[in-house]
Amino acid sequence: MSCMPVQTIFLTSDKPHSMSQDYSNYYSDNDFWQKAKKIAKQAGAKVLQPALELYYSLIADETPAWAKAIAIAALGYLIFPLDLVPDFIPGVGLLDDVATMGVAITSIGRYVTDDIRLKAREKAEDLVDGF
Repeated sequence: MSCMPVQTIFLTSDKPHSMSQDYSNYYSDNDFWQKAKKIAKQAGAKVLQPALELYYSLIADETPAWAKAIAIAALGYLIFPLDLVPDFIPGVGLLDDVATMGVAITSIGRYVTDDIRLKAREKAEDLVDGF
Protein backbone atom coordinates (compact mmCIF):
# COMPACT_ATOMS: atom_id res chain seq x y z
CA MET A 1 0.00 0.00 0.00
CA SER A 2 1.35 3.42 -0.84
CA CYS A 3 1.52 6.28 1.62
CA MET A 4 -1.43 8.64 1.64
CA PRO A 5 -0.76 12.24 2.66
CA VAL A 6 -3.22 12.97 5.44
CA GLN A 7 -3.28 15.00 8.60
CA THR A 8 -4.03 12.95 11.72
CA ILE A 9 -7.38 13.97 13.15
CA PHE A 10 -8.46 13.03 16.66
CA LEU A 11 -11.92 13.77 17.92
CA THR A 12 -12.11 14.98 21.48
CA SER A 13 -15.32 16.52 22.71
CA ASP A 14 -16.92 18.37 19.81
CA LYS A 15 -13.82 19.67 18.04
CA PRO A 16 -11.30 17.84 15.90
CA HIS A 17 -7.68 18.48 16.90
CA SER A 18 -4.89 17.79 14.47
CA MET A 19 -1.41 16.70 15.38
CA SER A 20 1.39 19.00 14.31
CA GLN A 21 3.06 16.33 12.20
CA ASP A 22 1.65 14.11 9.47
CA TYR A 23 2.69 10.63 10.62
CA SER A 24 1.04 8.90 7.67
CA ASN A 25 4.23 9.62 5.74
CA TYR A 26 5.97 7.03 7.93
CA TYR A 27 3.58 4.21 7.03
CA SER A 28 4.42 1.34 4.71
CA ASP A 29 3.22 -2.26 4.79
CA ASN A 30 6.78 -3.53 5.19
CA ASP A 31 7.57 -1.18 8.08
CA PHE A 32 4.26 -2.05 9.74
CA TRP A 33 4.97 -5.79 9.72
CA GLN A 34 8.52 -5.25 11.00
CA LYS A 35 7.13 -3.15 13.86
CA ALA A 36 4.35 -5.70 14.53
CA LYS A 37 6.92 -8.48 14.95
CA LYS A 38 9.00 -6.30 17.26
CA ILE A 39 5.93 -5.46 19.39
CA ALA A 40 4.93 -9.14 19.49
CA LYS A 41 8.33 -10.01 20.89
CA GLN A 42 8.62 -7.11 23.34
CA ALA A 43 5.11 -6.25 24.48
CA GLY A 44 2.76 -9.09 23.57
CA ALA A 45 -0.61 -9.63 21.96
CA LYS A 46 -2.60 -7.09 24.00
CA VAL A 47 -0.44 -4.23 22.72
CA LEU A 48 -0.26 -5.63 19.20
CA GLN A 49 -3.98 -6.27 18.71
CA PRO A 50 -5.04 -2.60 18.33
CA ALA A 51 -2.39 -2.10 15.64
CA LEU A 52 -3.70 -5.11 13.77
CA GLU A 53 -7.29 -3.90 14.13
CA LEU A 54 -6.27 -0.64 12.49
CA TYR A 55 -4.32 -2.49 9.79
CA TYR A 56 -7.21 -4.81 8.90
CA SER A 57 -9.62 -1.86 8.92
CA LEU A 58 -7.24 -0.05 6.59
CA ILE A 59 -7.23 -2.84 4.03
CA ALA A 60 -10.97 -3.60 4.28
CA ASP A 61 -12.94 -2.58 1.20
CA GLU A 62 -15.85 -1.40 3.37
CA THR A 63 -13.77 1.18 5.24
CA PRO A 64 -14.27 4.71 3.82
CA ALA A 65 -11.31 6.88 2.83
CA TRP A 66 -11.58 9.17 5.87
CA ALA A 67 -11.38 6.20 8.26
CA LYS A 68 -8.47 4.71 6.29
CA ALA A 69 -6.69 8.07 6.60
CA ILE A 70 -7.04 7.96 10.40
CA ALA A 71 -5.86 4.34 10.53
CA ILE A 72 -2.83 4.98 8.33
CA ALA A 73 -1.83 8.07 10.31
CA ALA A 74 -2.08 6.18 13.63
CA LEU A 75 -0.04 3.29 12.19
CA GLY A 76 2.52 5.79 10.88
CA TYR A 77 2.78 7.19 14.40
CA LEU A 78 3.32 3.67 15.71
CA ILE A 79 6.12 3.04 13.20
CA PHE A 80 7.86 6.39 13.80
CA PRO A 81 10.53 5.65 16.46
CA LEU A 82 10.97 9.15 17.88
CA ASP A 83 7.41 10.14 18.70
CA LEU A 84 6.17 11.79 21.91
CA VAL A 85 7.61 8.99 24.06
CA PRO A 86 10.41 7.28 22.08
CA ASP A 87 9.77 3.57 21.61
CA PHE A 88 13.22 2.56 22.84
CA ILE A 89 12.42 3.62 26.44
CA PRO A 90 11.74 0.34 28.29
CA GLY A 91 8.33 -0.03 29.87
CA VAL A 92 6.83 3.25 28.66
CA GLY A 93 7.98 3.62 25.05
CA LEU A 94 4.76 2.28 23.57
CA LEU A 95 2.29 4.01 25.90
CA ASP A 96 1.72 6.97 23.58
CA ASP A 97 1.39 4.61 20.62
CA VAL A 98 -1.26 2.56 22.43
CA ALA A 99 -3.14 5.73 23.37
CA THR A 100 -2.99 7.01 19.78
CA MET A 101 -4.25 3.68 18.45
CA GLY A 102 -7.06 3.70 21.02
CA VAL A 103 -8.22 7.16 19.93
CA ALA A 104 -8.00 6.13 16.27
CA ILE A 105 -10.03 2.96 16.90
CA THR A 106 -12.64 4.99 18.78
CA SER A 107 -12.82 7.44 15.88
CA ILE A 108 -13.36 4.73 13.26
CA GLY A 109 -15.12 2.30 15.59
CA ARG A 110 -17.96 1.22 13.33
CA TYR A 111 -15.44 0.04 10.74
CA VAL A 112 -13.56 -2.12 13.23
CA THR A 113 -15.98 -5.01 12.91
CA ASP A 114 -16.21 -8.12 15.06
CA ASP A 115 -14.57 -10.06 12.21
CA ILE A 116 -11.66 -7.60 12.15
CA ARG A 117 -11.28 -7.82 15.93
CA LEU A 118 -11.22 -11.63 15.78
CA LYS A 119 -8.74 -11.70 12.90
CA ALA A 120 -6.51 -9.17 14.72
CA ARG A 121 -6.60 -11.14 17.98
CA GLU A 122 -5.75 -14.41 16.21
CA LYS A 123 -2.89 -12.82 14.23
CA ALA A 124 -1.52 -11.13 17.37
CA GLU A 125 -1.52 -14.45 19.21
CA ASP A 126 0.15 -16.18 16.24
CA LEU A 127 2.90 -13.55 16.11
CA VAL A 128 3.50 -13.74 19.84
CA ASP A 129 3.55 -17.55 19.77
CA GLY A 130 6.23 -17.35 17.05
CA PHE A 131 8.71 -16.04 19.66
